[in-house]
Amino acid sequence: MKENKYDDDIFFEKYSQMRRSQQGLAGAGEWETLKRLLPDFKGKRVLDLGCGYGWHCIYAMEQGASSVIGVDISHKMLEVAEEKTHFPQVEYLCCAMEDVEFPEESFDVVLSSLAFHYVEDYAALIKKIYRMLKHGGKLVFTVEHPVFTAHGTQDWYYDEKGEILHFPVDNYYYEGKRTTVFLGEKVTKYHRTLTTYLNTLLSSGFIINHVVEPQPPKSMMDIPGMKDEMRRPMMLIVSASKD
Repeated sequence: MKENKYDDDIFFEKYSQMRRSQQGLAGAGEWETLKRLLPDFKGKRVLDLGCGYGWHCIYAMEQGASSVIGVDISHKMLEVAEEKTHFPQVEYLCCAMEDVEFPEESFDVVLSSLAFHYVEDYAALIKKIYRMLKHGGKLVFTVEHPVFTAHGTQDWYYDEKGEILHFPVDNYYYEGKRTTVFLGEKVTKYHRTLTTYLNTLLSSGFIINHVVEPQPPKSMMDIPGMKDEMRRPMMLIVSASKD
């Protein structure tokens, strides 16, 4: 069974207190960069894998999408998404993203935000996405950066005074399961190299349009700890097209 940490009451409550949970897209440090890489949504059929609270589904509709399907494994996340969404053209499905099944060329755009690193078989998912996209369709996704996932702890090394020394990067080429602590709870994620993220797209037939390591926006630099985010990449954004 796929892990579904977000339906755990304690974990979900902690997640709901995060800045990005309360402020939506404006509270996500990568949003300014991601927004510039998104395609024109007008008249498009959109699939959002790991849609969470539905922020990107709502945004796509606000930008003129014809329909959006948001998929998430968490009942609790989708309950919030349905409360926030006032577009009848948005449908939410409770399902692991690896298990979605739609006919070939069902969508013009596939989105995914910080979800692919929860998937064990990335290659199979990318092949499925390629089949579901129409020719000329776009895939845009964000994941935790391989530098961030490699060691597994996803935390800094500190000196005896609690000051940051550096961020550990180890076992980079050993892909696979990592157990990390997120919001005080153990969470399973999957590390893969930058080569794997990109070459899997190419071998599946995609054309890579953009590869971006987003930096925190200047407007957030006053948030405690945000300046330290300039010391190592935390996220990766990739946009690709089906020829």
